[in-house]
Amino acid sequence: MTVITESRIATVVRAAETVLSHRAGSPVTLADPEDLGGSGRTVVVRARVTVNPLSMDRSLVIKALPADEDPRAFHRELASYKYATALPTESRPGPQLIASDPEARLLVLTDLGHGRSMSSLLSGTDVAETSHAVSAWGQALGRMHAATVGGEVDYLALLRHGAPDADEEDVLGEAAQRAVADAPAMLTRLGVELPDDVHARLVDACGLFGEGDHRAFSPSDVGPENILLNDDGVQFMDYEWGGFRDATLDIAYALATFGTQLSHVGGAHRTDLEIAMIDAWRSELYPIWPALGHDGECSRKILTARLLWEWLATAWMLPADDRGGLGAPASPAGHTHDWSLHTNDPRVVVARWTALAAAADRVGDTATAEFATGLGAALQHTWLS
Repeated sequence: MTVITESRIATVVRAAETVLSHRAGSPVTLADPEDLGGSGRTVVVRARVTVNPLSMDRSLVIKALPADEDPRAFHRELASYKYATALPTESRPGPQLIASDPEARLLVLTDLGHGRSMSSLLSGTDVAETSHAVSAWGQALGRMHAATVGGEVDYLALLRHGAPDADEEDVLGEAAQRAVADAPAMLTRLGVELPDDVHARLVDACGLFGEGDHRAFSPSDVGPENILLNDDGVQFMDYEWGGFRDATLDIAYALATFGTQLSHVGGAHRTDLEIAMIDAWRSELYPIWPALGHDGECSRKILTARLLWEWLATAWMLPADDRGGLGAPASPAGHTHDWSLHTNDPRVVVARWTALAAAADRVGDTATAEFATGLGAALQHTWLS
């Protein structure tokens, strides 16, 4: 675990004061910094504004990435915040960008307040409250996607303006492509057959990062750890590696990451929650993408994306010998971002394959259901027996 020192926090606060003062044309003073616990060596701090020549909020959030980390992360996040801040107020998916300093890798954002985290709502014991939160999550995803359809050209212009040589490749897309390329050898080591049609679906899912029928803005990691519920509703808090991709990847990512936190509900209610999330999501999108109104077509597309996420999380977990000597498939190591998809708990991965098998059964996808069941059993035997 990385420890962020008080001196590092103080340095970040002073840098934010400089950026804000330059923007305001007169001194801005910040006080009472509160460490909000960034991932890796990223610093995220809430600070109170004591001297304020602008009509800013009483507190702001400062995020600073380490200078020696992959610069693509900062440039993508800055472009994502600029893009989202330019949206109409009712369509903004999260905090607003106030100021930035690319040289210092620093962002100053509006403070969303304390609210309640989605993780705490999912792990609570109030089933009705959990159901409401999951539906609100799906609806917020759909509302964000609906508001950003057709905005990719504007986003790319912002990205290239900040970094003319910026790599437009999605870092999770890169990881997924490597994991899928290595899948046959990795599964052979586990004694699991990869059917041709399942392999084809994994390859198709990789293509959703660069193309697809339903392209919209995504913060990239829309898992429960990055969601806050406040008086304004669901807020997505982290745009690191944000960009445009097929929206089915986001709803599938949400389904892949929320289920294992529901320790207080049974399988039947878990299924109800998944269906409620999907229905809330597509209710916002049906006027734009009528094809999502077709249950079978919608379920097939989401299942394809979910299959990819489950496999990527599994590939990150497999030790080197299970990869048959192959290189690691681009795990999160080396990046400042801690993906909600990533886990070090084998029980979580096994449970996800069980949930995926059930989802495939519900839509009559026998091949995917049998593959998920077989892989889950193999991982259970390998890791937990």
